[in-house]
Amino acid sequence: MFSLGNDIGIDLGTATVLIYMKGKGIVLREPSCVAVDQDTGRILAVGYEAKNMVGRTPGNVVSVRPLRDGVIADYSMTEAMMRYFMRKINRGLHRYFRSRVMICVPSGATDVERRAVLEAAVEVGARDAYLIEEPMAAAIGADLHVEESRGKMVVDIGGGTTDIAVISLGGCVISKSLRIGGDKLDECIMRYLRKQYNLAIGEQMAENLKIMIGSCLPDGEENNMTLKGRDLVQGLPRQIEINSRSVCSAIIERIQAIVDGVKNVLEMTPPELSADIIDQGIVLTGGGALLRGLPELISRSTGIKCVVADRPAECVALGTGLALANIGKLSEKGQGSFLFSARRQRK
Repeated sequence: MFSLGNDIGIDLGTATVLIYMKGKGIVLREPSCVAVDQDTGRILAVGYEAKNMVGRTPGNVVSVRPLRDGVIADYSMTEAMMRYFMRKINRGLHRYFRSRVMICVPSGATDVERRAVLEAAVEVGARDAYLIEEPMAAAIGADLHVEESRGKMVVDIGGGTTDIAVISLGGCVISKSLRIGGDKLDECIMRYLRKQYNLAIGEQMAENLKIMIGSCLPDGEENNMTLKGRDLVQGLPRQIEINSRSVCSAIIERIQAIVDGVKNVLEMTPPELSADIIDQGIVLTGGGALLRGLPELISRSTGIKCVVADRPAECVALGTGLALANIGKLSEKGQGSFLFSARRQRK
């Protein structure tokens, strides 16, 4: 049983929710998906079970992605999803149990979007709720020693957004948030297959293709995969063989936008911090960091060493938990400027 007053860090991602609990590490990793009966409004499934229903449900059942581009698109569904996940990790505890919770948001989120996330956390039972910007959480989770004066550059590529930041002395000196992530890459793959092969595939098939053979380099390692979908001309099921070069052609425009964003942030970085970044390199985090050839492409374009953090998909969740555990020290040193908070009102 978890002790009362436990600290919880939540990576509330567009594609996946990860929850970190103090002393336990990552205790939950599930898709950000909710299955709803449209006739009754009843929630039928959450997480993996709901994701497995995508594209396979009767007309009255829909699978909803309550978060888009890293922020809340459907407040009630997000609240229901968070409530379900909190109940799952706190199973067996007294119903008046309250935790301190820290949630990440994209660096480009508006005040209204930040407030919506805070209110959702408080509504599902958090005693105190805090927000932290994604690149800062990613840097802390990647063990980059953000409190130092030496500049660090982190690129966090999630499902809905890519956050790029230069960090020094516990704050983001320069940051940029792009509404480009894994979801946009999946859409590019689906659109490419429709145009080039007259083949319609679903979101899950596109994601699997990206993970299995996706690459950012046309001259990289060549892999093949069999795709199954629906022929748009004949209307019948069909399967084709596709290679890494085709996937690269489908996603390269979006990947180049991320590379351009990195270069844009570097152009705005003060000279002293630029020198630090040359020495220490660029660190990639988030699930998108696992895309083959991405570090090499960024290195070629910027001339700066680029590496993938350890456990990149978990960096943000780990960072939220670690920041919450050290929130007192950060505030004392004046390094908590990236934090936003709300407290549960006692009734």
